[in-house]
Parts: sequence; structure tokens; C-alpha cells
Amino acid sequence: MTYIPIIGALALASGTIFQRKILKQREISIKKYFVMEFIAISLVMLPLIYFFWEIKSEAFLLKNVILFSSVIVASILANIFAFKSMKWEKINNIEPAKVLEPLLVILLAILFSFFFEGFDKNPKILVPAILSVFALIFSHIKKRHLDFNKYFIFAIIGSFFFALELILSRLILDYFNPITFYFLRCLILAIFGIAIFHPSFKNVKIKTKFYTLIVGAIWVVFRIITYWGYLKLGVIFTTLIMLLGPVFVYLFAHIFLKEKYNWKNILVSAIIIASVIYATVG
Repeated sequence: MTYIPIIGALALASGTIFQRKILKQREISIKKYFVMEFIAISLVMLPLIYFFWEIKSEAFLLKNVILFSSVIVASILANIFAFKSMKWEKINNIEPAKVLEPLLVILLAILFSFFFEGFDKNPKILVPAILSVFALIFSHIKKRHLDFNKYFIFAIIGSFFFALELILSRLILDYFNPITFYFLRCLILAIFGIAIFHPSFKNVKIKTKFYTLIVGAIWVVFRIITYWGYLKLGVIFTTLIMLLGPVFVYLFAHIFLKEKYNWKNILVSAIIIASVIYATVG
């Protein structure tokens, strides 16, 4: 069961590629896609909610309601900034910013572990996780990245808020079934998008709507595995396994988007795989 997050890593990679393909269409605005995606996720999860709806009474305590509200705010900001960067910049160009997310998750998990329960600090997991993240970051940085454009900065901001959202989510996940938690999170985001953005979908192709539904299904798989991993395996261990996601992103970007990769990607892939094996064996 410790290898289940590998499926999550594959989902992260494939979901990112589909997102990029949809967002780069001229008729798809950031606001429109925001609403489309979260409606799609909510629709995909509707049948699951019938079987997996579960909220404990502790979830309604004031502190936990505030935490859940903070998750929603962080989610809105994270997605808007991430969508802005992905629409106007190639995946390979913003990947150094996107791979900051696992580093931020690990650093925040370490910080929060001094004040809250539920965060792992096993050195056997922590050391290879940090090594893998830094290898991934440095392998992606090129000279042109030293001159940050606004889309690269958007990706960094998005990564920070995604990391913050995930850590805040861990503080209240014990009071929800992971499927219930993700459904409520996405449903509220969909309602927010409809109320604030007032999008029109008249000029959206049926093919694009179908692809968005696929993206929704992929993100359901990714997030449910992530939440399950946080609860059963620990935040840092799950993050380490999920580091395979950026490796798959580069592979899929090369295959499906014809974006180039180099020897650095091969080297960092070897480091990540070795780190995962070290952390999981024995």
C-alpha cells in the first residue's frame, strides 16, 4: 500500500498535461476554466459521495471551521495563480517554480510538527525527501530563470498556496472522509467561481468539456490518494513518493506536447527513484 502514491504521481503528471492543453486554447479564459474544472470535479464525485459521505462532529468546532475556510481561500489563490502561469507559459519553463511545492510542503510540515500532531519527522524519510526536492529544483533552473517573468512568479505563488492548503488540510482531515473533504472543497470553489466570474460556456467545444471532465476525474484520483497518504503514510513520505510526478510530467510533456528534456532530467529521475527505494525498503 505504500506504493499507492505512485498512482497519484501519475495522475499529477497526466492532469497537468491535460490542463495545459485546455488552457492554451484561445477561447478558454482563466475564469472560465476555473469554474469548468471545479464543476467537473464535483460532478465526478457525486456518485462517490453517496457511499463515502462522512463528517465528524469535531469538524463543526469554530477552530476547524476557520481552518476549513482557510483551506478554501488558499485553494482559490493557488488555482488562479497556477492557471495564469500555465495558460501563458510552457510547462517546462515554469516547472522549476512548480517543483517548489513539495519543498514548501516538507518545510511547512516540519514547522507545523512542533505545534501539531499528524506530521512525520522520520530522518530516513526526511533526508531523501529534501535531497530529491533540491535535486529536482536545481536540475530545472536555467540561466533564463534568473530573470523571473510574471508567469514564473505566478507559478511560485501558486506553489506556495497549494503547499499551505495541503498542510492546513492535514490539520482537519481526521474529521472527514477524504472524499467528502475534497468534494466540499471543490463544490465551494465551483460555487465561488460561478458567483464571482459569471462565466459563459456557449463557445466551449464539446471536446473541451469532455477533456475537462477527464481532468476532473484525474484530480479526484490525485487528491484522494494524497489525502489518504497524509493520513496513513505521513505528509513527508507521501510527498517523497509524489516527487515522481514531476518526472512523469517531463516524460509526458515530451511525448504529448513535444517539449524537450535533457540529461539533467534523467539524472534527477535516478536520484528520486533511488530516494524512494531507500525510504520504502527496510
